[in-house]
Amino acid sequence: MLDLRILPIALLLIVGCVAQTSAPTKAACTEKNGTSCEECLSNVECLWCITTKTCISYPVRTILPPHSVCPLNDARWGLCWMNFQTLIITLAVLGGVIIIALLICLFCCCKCENFGSKRFEARMQRQTNKLKTKQEERKAEMKQKHDEIRKKYGLSGQNPYSRFA
Repeated sequence: MLDLRILPIALLLIVGCVAQTSAPTKAACTEKNGTSCEECLSNVECLWCITTKTCISYPVRTILPPHSVCPLNDARWGLCWMNFQTLIITLAVLGGVIIIALLICLFCCCKCENFGSKRFEARMQRQTNKLKTKQEERKAEMKQKHDEIRKKYGLSGQNPYSRFA
């Protein structure tokens, strides 16, 4: 019977072997020197430098390629028609616009939420005031009826038990 503890280890070995065989090496980029930009950039790990017409592996450790490798105006990565400097500026502007849009939406949502709750509170206050006035009117009517009943039966004098209170 197959031991289930061996199964995850075997899967990791198979995935590791496949990843190693499919991962391009640095030599893959340098082999495309002197070819076209499209040929070089078909590999995601490669960077094309227009001035020297060289295909080099993208320097991953330094997020931006250093000027000694290739100036940003002449470096192409991902797209042949857009230089690296334009790509960085475009991404920064898009990121800034998205952040500003999120902040505006957050501000508007909070303001609208507060506005809605103020409106709700005002409506509740109006309803409470209506209920209080109706209750006071009913109290006054009941007192008037009680006073009429007291007059009818001659009980309108002072309550003899009020001095104990």
